Amino acid sequence: MQRFVNNPDFVVDDMIKGFVKAHSDIIVHSNKNKRVVKYKNAPVKDKVSIVTGGGSGHEPAFLGYVGENMLDAVAVGEVFSSPPAKAFLDAFLEVDSGKGVACLFGNYAGDTMNVKMAVNMAEDEDVLVKYVVATDDVASAPKEEKHKRHGIAGGPLMWKICSAKASKGASLDEVIETAKQVVDNTRSICVGLSPCVIPAVGKPNFTIEDGTMEFGVGHHGETGIKVEELKPACEIAKEMAKTVLDDLECNKDDELIVILSNLGSTPIMELYILYDEIEKIISSYGVKVYKALIGSYVTSLDMNGACLSILRVDDKLKELFDMPCYCPALTIN
Repeated sequence: MQRFVNNPDFVVDDMIKGFVKAHSDIIVHSNKNKRVVKYKNAPVKDKVSIVTGGGSGHEPAFLGYVGENMLDAVAVGEVFSSPPAKAFLDAFLEVDSGKGVACLFGNYAGDTMNVKMAVNMAEDEDVLVKYVVATDDVASAPKEEKHKRHGIAGGPLMWKICSAKASKGASLDEVIETAKQVVDNTRSICVGLSPCVIPAVGKPNFTIEDGTMEFGVGHHGETGIKVEELKPACEIAKEMAKTVLDDLECNKDDELIVILSNLGSTPIMELYILYDEIEKIISSYGVKVYKALIGSYVTSLDMNGACLSILRVDDKLKELFDMPCYCPALTIN
């Protein structure tokens, strides 16, 4: 393994220190917990606070979305591991303005367990926390069991829109209802071409043979829907787009926000090759792309692959998405 690391056991702490230094204009380290990063102006007076958390290795998620009109704080876990309940609790306490906290995170067993514990502990501190989990990964469970699906690159869409809702003065319940709307209308699919290497392990944590691709692979290497021979980009893009659109059941003239994120090592050039075909398929369904984000939004260390996320939007969601924001991972003017 050839990597820019010091001690592989301390990559997360080293990363956080560098991240905070690089973005000190907008982000600060929590005084309560070394694994909590927060917006420098949080708590924001009279605003519902937005918090998330998750395992490292998905940068710029999660800590890259902390900033102005974005997340107020993030609890940071070890690589591919949930932050402990204490980190979530400290994030809540750091940014609560008295209007309550919305914790918006991906649907993984460890995260859900630790958030529930932290919510109960926050009650003892007289801090009201409600949560919503992202369930956009269509490959992780059948449609009739959507509540069991994992959350992947749909997370940034939920964070962006709900952060804007909070910044506009919405109540905690209104923010939570908006989060549920985003979750209900978001779908994602990943395709992996080669596995990733966890620094402390020093070798791939799963296998994708040369000349093959894994359709529906999870962000941590969870088994996908199927393993296929590697196809041309146009065929991969078509399969990804049809899988997501069919599950979402779009109507003619629906409008979509699209994220096409690399999974770590895929060149941006190749994402645009995929997107060219993806937009053709979207148009063939009679629906329209309102906005498209192409780049690194949720990754998986150095995995070679791509994640397609699609959110169906109405006029209210479009207005919230377009609200200006500033954070390391996303700036909208």
